[in-house]
Amino acid sequence: MKRYYCLTALAVMLVLPAYSWDWASTPTSSTTHSVQLRVGADFNKKWDNGLALHFGEDLRFDLGGTGTDINPASGDTTVSAVAANLDKSYTTLSLSYKNPRFKYLKADVGYMLKIMGNKDWTDVNKWMRHRIFFSLTGSYRYEQWSFSLRERFLTEIRMGDIDLHTATGYYEHNRADWYLRSKVEVAYHAVSKPLKPYIWLELVNTLNANPLQQKYANNDPTQKGHQYIRRVRTSVGVVWRLTQRSSLDFYYRFNYGYDREVTVKAKSQNLFLNEETSFQHAIGIAYNFGW
Repeated sequence: MKRYYCLTALAVMLVLPAYSWDWASTPTSSTTHSVQLRVGADFNKKWDNGLALHFGEDLRFDLGGTGTDINPASGDTTVSAVAANLDKSYTTLSLSYKNPRFKYLKADVGYMLKIMGNKDWTDVNKWMRHRIFFSLTGSYRYEQWSFSLRERFLTEIRMGDIDLHTATGYYEHNRADWYLRSKVEVAYHAVSKPLKPYIWLELVNTLNANPLQQKYANNDPTQKGHQYIRRVRTSVGVVWRLTQRSSLDFYYRFNYGYDREVTVKAKSQNLFLNEETSFQHAIGIAYNFGW
């Protein structure tokens, strides 16, 4: 019995600190505005049975911008410059299938290596991410117009910094984040010119937002939050066909981003919800080759 009471007391001592955090009702917020240049290349190999192999590389460079941080406790606003740097690199390898007799639906599965250019390069686990995705795309063409809807499930896996300790606090991340990306596109296939203008819109929804993010999403610890739209992307561009097998894609892309992150302040034992909003303008060019 003594051993039982000792174990019970120890368990209570360990559990109580986990519920002793106080919620700071006013979230901190930050907003960034940036301009980006993107350069990419895509290579596709198709077979008569409907299979296709895709390899792509996409480099994204931040050209600069501004960032604004608001401290709700003091009301202070800090404006800083966003330095030009290599933002991200995406290397993609995927395999798709489209039934030759039923060309309205395509399925693809792939892997993407994501390199974070703005992380600490001394630790590979901080600047490397792994993505695995599966997509279904439905398409329909009417005369010179084509319409498509793509639903993509993806997971992004972190190799490190799940629980990140800094001088200002403690951050908790998921080992794997799951998202649903819904993209609708409209394109026009010109008859007399080798041009295909297009426009598309994409929504990125969270599927497993961090439990702390959900709990304090409404700035009320007694209410449970919900999943949220993490990205809204829209793009307008034109594909210029160079030869029967190659083309260039010129585009402008606007990216609205919204992220939530909970910080545990160790000294004050408070929980803070950090809301990060970003507005990004990107100009890009991509080379496409298929055979």
